[in-house]
Amino acid sequence: MKKDDNCIFCKIANGEIPSATVYEDEEFRAILDLGPASVGHTLILPKGHAADILEMKEDTALLGRAFALAGKIGEAQKKGLKAAGFNVVQNNGTAAGQTVFHFHIHVIPRYEGGEEMVAWKPGSQEEDARNKTAEAIRAAL
Repeated sequence: MKKDDNCIFCKIANGEIPSATVYEDEEFRAILDLGPASVGHTLILPKGHAADILEMKEDTALLGRAFALAGKIGEAQKKGLKAAGFNVVQNNGTAAGQTVFHFHIHVIPRYEGGEEMVAWKPGSQEEDARNKTAEAIRAAL
């Protein structure tokens, strides 16, 4: 993947803009989020540019390494920050909450008694409707 000279996350990932870096290797830089959901909220940024997971989907090795890194960082948050757990969040598209169009993964530490952040109320769907939904997704694959 090539860098996009107009992308702020490309500039941060490649060290052109200072950041509170918690991890770096040849492919990624992991930084503390400037607007954290909790203390230690970390963003994993690839050094090459892809707008979202759809642009990354063919590079399964890089995606695998990105999500493996998310686990490594989450484990470090538990050890180093005494987090009780962590969320791994990856948004795609404005409707999903993506605000910077450079693929990135949020690793958000969760603390006992902390604020509820990632939750939804389980819905329901009748079996026929569920089967039609499954068929629509299968057909699109």
